[in-house]
Amino acid sequence: MDNLTPEQRHKCMSHIHSSDTKPEVFFRKALWKWGIRYRKNVKDLLGTPDIAIKKYKIVIFIDGDFWHGNDWKKKHFLSQEELLSTYSDYWQKKIRRNIERDKKVKKYYKNIGWTVLRFLTSETEKSLNKCITKTIITINKIKDEMVK
Repeated sequence: MDNLTPEQRHKCMSHIHSSDTKPEVFFRKALWKWGIRYRKNVKDLLGTPDIAIKKYKIVIFIDGDFWHGNDWKKKHFLSQEELLSTYSDYWQKKIRRNIERDKKVKKYYKNIGWTVLRFLTSETEKSLNKCITKTIITINKIKDEMVK
């Protein structure tokens, strides 16, 4: 059961942004410093990736831990029944839909020869350099394949 009134819930949810979040901005600034040029929130690509590097056919998503089910994984010490009972039916359905959508988007890009990189906000906050390094390594692999 929700502890907030519908008006309070609306106000709370209206402050959640789907683009230009702090982790996204930090990630983009780091890419830019490395000389990697990109487009942000490209609406003509499926799933509206947070970052698209069309030259190398790479899309990057920076996913919120809660919204994409990472909190479920973090709470691995709970049984599946206990874990699901901690979320209301609404949130369970929403998170499951997000997870399914993420799988479909990944499959779509794989089928058309693009690379999908997904980073959780917790990853970018704790180890931004690792995420940037993974992105640069991916770009370099694609560059090498393009030369062949």
